[in-house]
Amino acid sequence: MSATATLTPRAEVEALFRPATFGPRSLDHRIVMAPMTRSRAGEGNVVTGLTREYYRQRASAALIVTEATQVSPQGVGYPNTPGIHTEAQVQAWRAVVDAVHAEGGTIVLQLWHVGRISHSMYHGGELPVAPSAIAAEGEVFTADGMKSFETPRALETAEVREVVEQFRHGAKLALDAGFDGVEIHAANGYLIDQFLRDGANQRNDRYGGSIENRMRFPLEVVDAVVSVWGADRVGIRVSPLGGFNSMEDSDPEALFTAFATALGKRELGYLHIISDNAFADDPRSFDPLWLGSAFGGTVIAAGGYDARSGADEIAAGRADLVAFGRDFIANPDLPARFAHGAELAQPNASTFYGGGAEGYTDYPGLED
Repeated sequence: MSATATLTPRAEVEALFRPATFGPRSLDHRIVMAPMTRSRAGEGNVVTGLTREYYRQRASAALIVTEATQVSPQGVGYPNTPGIHTEAQVQAWRAVVDAVHAEGGTIVLQLWHVGRISHSMYHGGELPVAPSAIAAEGEVFTADGMKSFETPRALETAEVREVVEQFRHGAKLALDAGFDGVEIHAANGYLIDQFLRDGANQRNDRYGGSIENRMRFPLEVVDAVVSVWGADRVGIRVSPLGGFNSMEDSDPEALFTAFATALGKRELGYLHIISDNAFADDPRSFDPLWLGSAFGGTVIAAGGYDARSGADEIAAGRADLVAFGRDFIANPDLPARFAHGAELAQPNASTFYGGGAEGYTDYPGLED
């Protein structure tokens, strides 16, 4: 593995090493492992012993947020992604949690439903579901290669409550598996994000139209998950300016300010903000981390940070913790590397999705 030449002294990133909390858990520092799809689940969308080792190696993160995990078969959109809706999946995840806990780590499960970002081949020929019958642009990755996105079927009003129950059930099974909490995936153009943004949600019932109506389903999901876990062990991830999966909104600042305010009233454990500004030249753009003031609670910042820029966000009071993605792939002991100003190994992008141990559990730690 190659390594970067840029080293950052501990003194310059000291803010990353202040203690913090998540719910009842004390965190030794503020370096979070971001959720990252790795597509290595086995038959039945069950995680394997390889996944257990992958997360165990990274247990020195202040908080691990697992890869996105579908709450029902309806939520599947990619091959070999894990689920949390069967007993076999629960048992396999419990082994992962136990391994992380044995190393002193804290781990939460990210709850996921892809909505329209799927294909009928995953659903016995039935179309994917979405708030509205609007197809995303581009192609979706399947076991049979790339396929064009299909026009999804709009959920009936009564069906929306059924999806809320899928999230509640997934939250309950995550509790059964022993996780320390859950994170609701409301980012990156998946189902909850699709309901929020008017580029994907053109419904004319109580779940569409006004900002208040478009927030209704996401907040029903939040309330259902909180009913299982309690608010302080529930986080949520948003991408206010993300354009991934054909996402857009006519007034993202008004929408996400209102959403952050509603989430703050529920006193959630954290708001996880992807701060990348995808519309940097758009006059409607805004600084997503400003949403922290509307939320009023713990903020996790994500979006291409290195040790120094992440520490700067914390020192400036714009974030409480910082999530790192690709750096954790290639550096299982990333906090130690930051603490020692050590070089960072670079990940092999060809092994990000699918495969076995190569590019997954074979990256050495500093001691090696």
